[in-house]
Amino acid sequence: MRAQYHLRSSEQGLLAWDVRRLIERTSRLVPFDLSLDEVRELDESFWFENEGDLPTCRKIAEHARLIAETDLGNPIILDPEGRVMDGMHRVCKALMEGRSSVRAVQLQELPEPDFIGTAAEDLPYEE
Repeated sequence: MRAQYHLRSSEQGLLAWDVRRLIERTSRLVPFDLSLDEVRELDESFWFENEGDLPTCRKIAEHARLIAETDLGNPIILDPEGRVMDGMHRVCKALMEGRSSVRAVQLQELPEPDFIGTAAEDLPYEE
């Protein structure tokens, strides 16, 4: 699987968590049904919140392709406050299919980021 990162802005610069490590960290947690009404990110600019990251038609089409290809069998990953760290394409697919919930796991503690202050385009994306 190609490396993917959950990114957040901070006073220290960009924080990045390797999604593969988040999946490993949550692999023993018991999934639960999360109501889509509780997913705040559905009403936020989730993929296009960084400066200069515009929702072009090309970028929207790429996300639409990823949504169509995603597997709802894998739970999304939430941080301790209930924010999505991995799985927004699954959330969107569930919404598009008319579902009322999606399977989720939730971290009890926020792990240290894998990268601090590294620009998104400079993160390692090797296989």
